[in-house]
Amino acid sequence: MTSKRPSFTDQEALDFHAHGTPGKISMLPTKPMQTQRDLSLAYSPGVAVPVEAIAKDEDLAYDYTAKGNTVAVISNGTAILGLGDLGPMASKPVMEGKSVLFKRFADIDSFDVEVQTKEIEEFITVVKNIGATWGGINLEDIASPECFIIESTLREQLDIPVFHDDQHGTAIIAAAGIINACHITGRKMEDLTVAVSGAGAAGLSVAGLIRHLGVKAENILMCDRQGVIYEGRTEGMDQFKSAFAVKTEKRTLVEAMDGVDCFLGLSVKGAVNREMVQSMAANPIIFAMANPDPEITPEEIKAVRGDAIIATGRSDYPNQVNNVLGFPYIFRGALDVRARSINEEMKVAAAKALAELAREDVPDEVAAAYHGSRPTFGKDYIIPTPFDPRLISFIPPFVAQAAMDTGVARKPIEDMEEYRHSLARRLDPTASFLQGVQTQVRKEKKRIVFAEGEEPQVVRAAFTFQQQGLGHPILIGRSQQVADTMAQMGVPEGSLEVVNARLSDRNADYTDYLYERLQRRGYLKRDVQRLVNQDRNVFGCCMLAHGDADGMVTGVTRNYDVCLKDVMLTLDPLPDTQVLGMSMVLNRGKTVFIADTSVTELPDGQALADIAKEAAKAVKRLGFTPRVAFVSYSTFGNPMGERSEKVRDAVAILDSCEECDFEYEGDISADVAMNPMHKMLYPFSRLTDAANVLIMPAIHSAAIATNLLEGMSRATVIGPILLGFEKPVQIVSLGATVNDVVNLATVAAFDIDRLVWTGN
Repeated sequence: MTSKRPSFTDQEALDFHAHGTPGKISMLPTKPMQTQRDLSLAYSPGVAVPVEAIAKDEDLAYDYTAKGNTVAVISNGTAILGLGDLGPMASKPVMEGKSVLFKRFADIDSFDVEVQTKEIEEFITVVKNIGATWGGINLEDIASPECFIIESTLREQLDIPVFHDDQHGTAIIAAAGIINACHITGRKMEDLTVAVSGAGAAGLSVAGLIRHLGVKAENILMCDRQGVIYEGRTEGMDQFKSAFAVKTEKRTLVEAMDGVDCFLGLSVKGAVNREMVQSMAANPIIFAMANPDPEITPEEIKAVRGDAIIATGRSDYPNQVNNVLGFPYIFRGALDVRARSINEEMKVAAAKALAELAREDVPDEVAAAYHGSRPTFGKDYIIPTPFDPRLISFIPPFVAQAAMDTGVARKPIEDMEEYRHSLARRLDPTASFLQGVQTQVRKEKKRIVFAEGEEPQVVRAAFTFQQQGLGHPILIGRSQQVADTMAQMGVPEGSLEVVNARLSDRNADYTDYLYERLQRRGYLKRDVQRLVNQDRNVFGCCMLAHGDADGMVTGVTRNYDVCLKDVMLTLDPLPDTQVLGMSMVLNRGKTVFIADTSVTELPDGQALADIAKEAAKAVKRLGFTPRVAFVSYSTFGNPMGERSEKVRDAVAILDSCEECDFEYEGDISADVAMNPMHKMLYPFSRLTDAANVLIMPAIHSAAIATNLLEGMSRATVIGPILLGFEKPVQIVSLGATVNDVVNLATVAAFDIDRLVWTGN
């Protein structure tokens, strides 16, 4: 077998950790530290106030400190990965890595702690005495059986979640896979027979969890190096293994696997051979999870059992049992209810949630991980992938609810739907805006045209739009081609409305309408007829003009300019309105709008003033208070130049405009405009705070600015949002993803130009 895992040299791994700031984690302040007052509040004397409050009630530490969103990753380095006992300091790169995963996947702040002892009692004492510092503790890479004693003792002595991920993380993900494997094979948990290879931390934990899910204790045959763990055995036994001893005549793993439904491997490479797999029951469930190499490879299994459902611990095979699917989201849910522990019910809830998510239709981000081959629930997709963006909002609510139901939550969640939304916003800055938009859109269920209806991502986007209750999608395309694409994408036949432009009974009306618009612009009637029949953008816009649809989205297969010209052939701007493209930039809790990013190449002063008025109007409708800056390379005339003159002209035009009801300023450089303290240097500035609407002097500077923000920072850009036409049309970028198309279809349904906004 050829490994598909990424290859790198030892030196590259060392350089990765040493380059720039050594290590993988750092700390950033969450409060401003720019003035003497800030420092006085953050430290002495201001810090004395929360100190005294917490002294009276320690639970207030959750309100006044970072405790509620921090987890300690603690190890003594006695079982580092597959490398063994290399000591606590050698474990530090692993613990830093675990901390990074907490932040990346669940927005949890995490710090590593390496304890310099192998003595159980000493380790427990150290952790117990510092444990209250954090909202939770993740134990990592601690040898078995010491890890069992350490975890159980700390759980009793501390009033926060203590979780040994090497035990429970693997167990939860494996349990999710087993739930779905049973679903596919038609088995019930209470009837499942299981052989387990490996009686270490993970093996014992997964066996315990599946018992909690309904597998009978007598149906689990646990095996270690000495063979089956049976009642009466004394060799190599301890109290933890004894809990899984059963009455059986079987003594070896070979015998244990004979006729069983399920094999769970948490041991070593080569522990299982083809003959052992061949002896299993029909449709066997085989989880060979030893790392880095499984007990038996999927290729070897498939050579003798084509009916098997297979999972491994490796990313180069389907169904990876990866702990990152579990611990970030389990702790997220536990922290958000200030749980006193992570109990079995919370683990079961996480496993069931993961299993349920795998049965859902998958988004583009997941398909990308499969190199464009979209997985569907089945033998090769029973466990979600680690980069599924839905995990953050799907799993923690189940965990939090279980904590609340079992009485370990200090702070129950009152509105679970809002909690789900808040989780999505943690890692996706567009979520808050889009959720508000979607709430409005769902009330009206508008008819939205998806112009490129034969394209796979457009078909899926239309189906997603419909499934989410955002409106009624209409695909433009040839019926058979659309049907073939729907079948290819797994979209139910007949579930979407399809309109064939060439065969539509509205063609005559659309042709007459378009000919009247274009007859004095060099178009013959047959030219117009050809446009209506063959150009789906033109046909779609004609549908809008005649009230046959409410909005349109296009752009997946054509450049923006080409699509814009098609729209301008067919639709007019709103009266006294400047057509423009406005991009919405979200970064670290701040929202900035940039215009014009897509329509007018070199606007003069009047055009810039009109762009500013339309952008401010749209921003108001979205619930923001516009503070407009006419951005230039100059600031208040220094230095002067041709483009800055255009900017100053625009400001002068607004100065003479009686109906201008928003703050504006210019010419002003971007760094000054974005600085909330800029009035200290320029006290005459009319902006009361940092600008949130940037009017660029030309389309190239606007496009460059948004692309740089998106490409070089953590900023997320929505748009450009097309504004100013008599009917709502949105144009996505060439090759847009399903999510991009759905988002701008939603914006089209939202119809900012005619909106009376009640959100934000």
